Amino acid sequence: MGQTFAEKMLAKKAGLEKAVPGQVVDITPDVALSHDNSAPIYETFKKMGGERVFNPEMHFITLDHAAPPPSTQHAENHRIIRQLVKEQGIKYFHDVGRGICHQVLVEEGLALPGEVVLGSDSHTPHAGVMGAFGAGIGRSEMASIWAIGVLWLRVPESLKITVRGKLPPGVTAKDLALKVIGDLGADGGLGMSVEWHGDGIAGLPLNERAVLPNMMAEMGCKNSYIPPDQVAFDYLADRAKRPYTPIYPDPDAAYAREVEYDAATIEPMVACPHSVDKVVPISDVAGTHVDQAFLGTCTNARIEDLAVAAEVMRGRTVAPGTRMIVIPASSLVYIEALKAGYIQTFVEAGAVVESPGCGPCMGNHMGIPAVGEVTISSANRNFQGRMGTKDAEVYLASPAVVAASAVKGTIAHPRDL
Repeated sequence: MGQTFAEKMLAKKAGLEKAVPGQVVDITPDVALSHDNSAPIYETFKKMGGERVFNPEMHFITLDHAAPPPSTQHAENHRIIRQLVKEQGIKYFHDVGRGICHQVLVEEGLALPGEVVLGSDSHTPHAGVMGAFGAGIGRSEMASIWAIGVLWLRVPESLKITVRGKLPPGVTAKDLALKVIGDLGADGGLGMSVEWHGDGIAGLPLNERAVLPNMMAEMGCKNSYIPPDQVAFDYLADRAKRPYTPIYPDPDAAYAREVEYDAATIEPMVACPHSVDKVVPISDVAGTHVDQAFLGTCTNARIEDLAVAAEVMRGRTVAPGTRMIVIPASSLVYIEALKAGYIQTFVEAGAVVESPGCGPCMGNHMGIPAVGEVTISSANRNFQGRMGTKDAEVYLASPAVVAASAVKGTIAHPRDL
């Protein structure tokens, strides 16, 4: 019997010939990712007796969750992190303005095929877009890695999702991800390794592929993987920080569950408050008033997402009584959007464009809704209070739908404008 990607990946990192689901292995990750939470991790590290971090070159720290800092407390947090980076000689550090950690990790050529990325952030499975094993871990677990460079992991069961065919015009990977989560449930991939296969996946550009492993965190997965191909290799050609060896599952690997989708049957989807698996076709909620439209986050704020939204908004304006916030995923995306004229389009339409970072996605700043307000967002999470206000509602949708909803003032698809 062959092995799945996760079984083969973790066996390799543990120095074993084979690994099976449920087995516990000790591994040293290739990348240890953290962000604004690096300060409390450092405190735990010191309480453990840590003095010098294990291999300063394996650590990747980006200030993105409260950047620029919205309070003195956040600013002090950032000061502590800058100090520890300097004292510990951490090589890969990105300060305020560079962008969201998951996007920047890929742009910097540190999410590599056949490598392990462990991050103190739940959306670390994002690294799977490049064929890496990306998994979110707790702060104390990260502190342990800082101290000794090793962490135990349970080898997960695997879920295989095969997508055939091509998505219809106006339908995106975000709609596919929401459809899958709606079908399988918010715990449908709990603790599992989710693999994406089929020509429907191979035919997607990288920006669309990235949505899938990112969103699988909302289904409770441990990691999510897309087999790396020439598209990924070409992207990494002048970015990869070191040589890499891709890992692929065996054709006869055994999966705990297998599901298939016909891409042609997917339609625009929306996740309704207050659960990411409360998914319906957009026609079911079209016309719902929105106070705020948010285009951003590690899920859907790459240049292609901004391009789609700008096309929808060109020559139009944000509806009276509705506001729109745009936050590029990284500084590179921001620069591209400036050169392409997308930023001007957004501003002329009445939108507000903020510096790269997480912004209101986790309720820190730059777009927290008022009590009773409704936001439509291109983010990945919509549980109650996620954007900082308990008594507010968040709908999730694709960038095109977010832009169209901003223009119309109600949930809408561009074809409805």
